[in-house]
Amino acid sequence: MQLDSTIVFAIGIVLAWLAGIRAYLTVFGVGIAGYFGWLDLPNQLEIAQSPWVIGVSGILAAVEFFTDKIPGVDSVSDLLQTLLRVPAGAFLAAATMSQDGEFGAGALATGAGVALTSHLLKSGSRALINTSPEPVTNWTASIGEDLAVTGGIAMVFAYPWLTFGVVAVITLLGALMIWWIWRRLFGRRPPRAAA
Repeated sequence: MQLDSTIVFAIGIVLAWLAGIRAYLTVFGVGIAGYFGWLDLPNQLEIAQSPWVIGVSGILAAVEFFTDKIPGVDSVSDLLQTLLRVPAGAFLAAATMSQDGEFGAGALATGAGVALTSHLLKSGSRALINTSPEPVTNWTASIGEDLAVTGGIAMVFAYPWLTFGVVAVITLLGALMIWWIWRRLFGRRPPRAAA
C-alpha cells in the first residue's frame, strides 16, 4: 500500500508515541487490525500481522496490563520497559515512514525520540501518582493509558492528522502538568529570615 508521505509521517509519529506508553499493546493492536483486514498496513508493518508476533505481543500486553495496575511495581516496570519502548517506537516509526523498504536513520531517530518523550511523560506522571497511598488513581491512570493506546490505534489510520494533533496536545499538556506539579512539590522555597 502506498500512502502520501505526510500521512505516513503522522501515522509513524503516533505509533511511536503509543509505543512509548504501551509497546506490546501497540504492536498487538496493529497486528490484529492488519490480520483481520481492519487496516491496510504499510508494507514494512505487515510483519506485525504474523501469528507469532500477535501471540507474543498479546501475552506480553496481558502481563503488562496486570503489572501496571500495582503501585510501585508499575514504576519498576516502566524503568525496565525503557529498554523496549524506545526501540519499538523507533521501529514502528521507521517501518511506517520507509515505504521504499529502507529504514532511514532519521525515521529511526525520530521514532526513538517520540517514544522516549511519551515514555518519560508516562513514567513521570506515574511516579507522581504513586506518591498517593490509595490505588484508585493508579488504576485510573493505567486504564486511561490502555484506552488511549487502543483508541489511538483505532483513530490513527482513519484520521492521521487529527490523531497527531491530539497526541501533540496531550504531550504538551502532560509536560506542563508534570512541570507544574514538580514545582509545587519540590520548587524553591523562600529563604528563612535570620534570627
